[in-house]
Order: sequence, then structure tokens, then C-alpha cells
Amino acid sequence: LILMDNSIIFTSTVKIANDLHLNEAALSWVSNAYTITFGGFLLLAGRLGDLLGRKRIFLTGLLLFGLSSLFIGLSHSMFEIISWRAIQGIGSAIIAPTSLAILMDNYEGSMRMRAISYYGATAGIGSSAGLLIGGWLTSAISWRAGFLLNVPFALFLIILTFIKIKNGKAQRIKIDYLGAILSVLIATSFVYGITITNLWLITFSIILLLGFVFWEKTQKNPLMPLELFSNRVRSGSYLARFIFMMAMLPYWFILPQIMQEIYHFTPLQSGMGFLPLTIVNFVAALYLPKLTAR
Repeated sequence: LILMDNSIIFTSTVKIANDLHLNEAALSWVSNAYTITFGGFLLLAGRLGDLLGRKRIFLTGLLLFGLSSLFIGLSHSMFEIISWRAIQGIGSAIIAPTSLAILMDNYEGSMRMRAISYYGATAGIGSSAGLLIGGWLTSAISWRAGFLLNVPFALFLIILTFIKIKNGKAQRIKIDYLGAILSVLIATSFVYGITITNLWLITFSIILLLGFVFWEKTQKNPLMPLELFSNRVRSGSYLARFIFMMAMLPYWFILPQIMQEIYHFTPLQSGMGFLPLTIVNFVAALYLPKLTAR
């Protein structure tokens, strides 16, 4: 659901900009607002799942995601769509780690490995389907239809969660709220500094990052345990993923605009233009369980 939603936004950017009269900077914030809140609240959301119970926090995330999707689809101004996209990012930040944690709670051994592998395989399905569905809905109906489609999906998941997911045990842990606030401020100031080309804001975000690292070192229950970076292989994978996503997200954001504005593709055609990439991702994901076992 999260990946399909992101894919829909990529194929709909030109139509959204034309409909709501957004310039390039404002259009970038339709994506940035979501990315900042998603990245900023991800660590806190995972900890809240431990504190309040994963079923309860998962339902909260689905409710936020569904409601924000509804209001994005009904937006008529730059302020409305950017604000609701930020709230949608918070909903996604809750859903993503909590859904994986629920899998970890309910499966063990080889079944857990298979479950996590299939969880990863949905990335290929979600992105491929989202590009086609988003492109088709934008071409045939409106860009709004793609977001409104999220609402019945979210409602269906809420019902399934009530029926299928058991109430897990909540843990008494201390939440690192200052670390959470710092992580959001770091993401916001850094991305906004890049967007408006402000070196002072970028420098400020780096200073905050150093402060965040120092703060996390002193905490008994840090939001981001720095021990995670002690393993060279793990740290290398974090760095590779970080660089990959920095290249991939702008690529996905800009390329559909090039296809539609320069080559005059329809949103559906631009979605189909991405299929060679997403099919490779999907096929690779199907072999992930075997590769993981090896």
C-alpha cells in the first residue's frame, strides 16, 4: 500500500502541478513533506509499537494513512496537499516498522525468513502495480482517484487487523523523545536547505546531527542504538542503501516529468515506461528467499 501510493505520486506529478498551479519548488514539497515525516518518525513509531502494543499502533497508522489519503484526494490548494502528505508520511512511518514487527512476532525459523522475504517481494508488486494503476487512473479519471483508492484498502486492512492480529504485550520502556524531535529537525532542515540552496540551513542540520549522535551515546534506551554501526558489514549496507535511495527517489520523481513534458507521454505511458525497471526488481525479489538461505 505504501509503495503503491508513492508510485502513484510519481506518475501524477505533472497533472497535480497543472491542477493546483504548483511551481517546481512547491511540487517537490508534495514529495518532500511525505519523505521528511516518514523518515523522521520511523524510529519513534517503532518504539511506540513496543510501548503501546503493536496492534494498537498499527491501527493508528492505518487510520492516519487512510484519512490523509482521503483529504489529499480532496485537496484544492498547495497548503492542503502538502500538509496532508506530511500526515500521510507519519501514517506510513507507523505502518512500515510495525507490520514487519508483527511478522517477526508471528513467525519463527524458516517460516520467518520466508515471511520477511515475501514482505520484501511486495516492493516489486507495489511499485509495478502503483505505476500502472496510478498512470491509468490519472489518464482515465484524475490524479485524485489514485489517492482515494487508498481509502477502501486502508479500511479493509483495519478490519483484517481487528479480526486477525492478536493483542501483543506492551513493554515498559523509556521513549527517547528528544532524539525523535532531533531526527525530524535534522531531516527537515537538511532537505529544506537543499531545496532552497541555503548553506546555513544545511550546516545547521549537520550540527544537529552531531548533537543527535552525542545525545544517543548518553542514553540507556536510545532511539537509534549506535551499536548498530559497530559491524562493518552492516554499516556498509546502510551506506550503500543510503546512497542508492538518494539516487533512486529523485530519479523516480524527475523521470515521469521528463516523459510527460518533453516526450508527451500520458501518465499511463510513463508508468509503462518504468516497467523494465520494476519487473527486474520483482523477479529479483522472488529469488530473495533462496539467496537469503545461501
